[in-house]
Amino acid sequence: MEETISLKELFTTLRKRIKLLIILPLIAVVVSGLVSYLFLTPIYQSSTQILVNQSKPDMQNLSQADLRTNLELINTYNVIMKSPVILEKVIDELNLNISVRALNNSVTVGSAQNSQVVEITVQHEDPAMAAQIANTIATVFQREIVNIMNVDNVSILSVAQISDNPSPVKPNPTLNMAVAFVVGLMAAVGLAFLLEYLDTTVKTEQDIESLLGLPVIGVVSQMEMTGTVKKNRRKAS
Repeated sequence: MEETISLKELFTTLRKRIKLLIILPLIAVVVSGLVSYLFLTPIYQSSTQILVNQSKPDMQNLSQADLRTNLELINTYNVIMKSPVILEKVIDELNLNISVRALNNSVTVGSAQNSQVVEITVQHEDPAMAAQIANTIATVFQREIVNIMNVDNVSILSVAQISDNPSPVKPNPTLNMAVAFVVGLMAAVGLAFLLEYLDTTVKTEQDIESLLGLPVIGVVSQMEMTGTVKKNRRKAS
């Protein structure tokens, strides 16, 4: 029985603060939408793929050991592709006004599990520059890896291209507003219970019974003043 009463009290508290539960999430959604559309810079993404293989004239002679070696080299290649020895040359070739660290933060290198295909992904404010940087990294790496590791087992599978109507990968206004709505609703619920906890005024008979632990034996109902009483009060004043 106590659980039912407690649950009922929770719903009663939320119902009393229904305006707060509606207004606060709406404000959070509006603010999130304005920030996403007006203040955050759109970021575009472009990717290119390279293949790590063995430089043998007869590819049919590849053994399992050769394949394992290629897969192990991929982890090394991933580090080299984001190293200053590669990124500095990319900056020089494209005349970028950016530091190596900043460029490194905008580049992601990864490969599928047990795959010899490595994908280079670049995020930039300009979709054309994102594709150009990705392609340049792949080209510079393919050229420089010959001198760095004395191997020639990298080939470019696909180059980064610009779509006719590029769309930014972030910010995602819809996702941001959805998250803002959930956060705003949680904040409204928490604020509603806090206000109810801080409100110590006695408003109903149930409040008196709960506060004093005594039953209410009588209630004085509110009476409206008649016209005669109102006139007499005006004369008295």
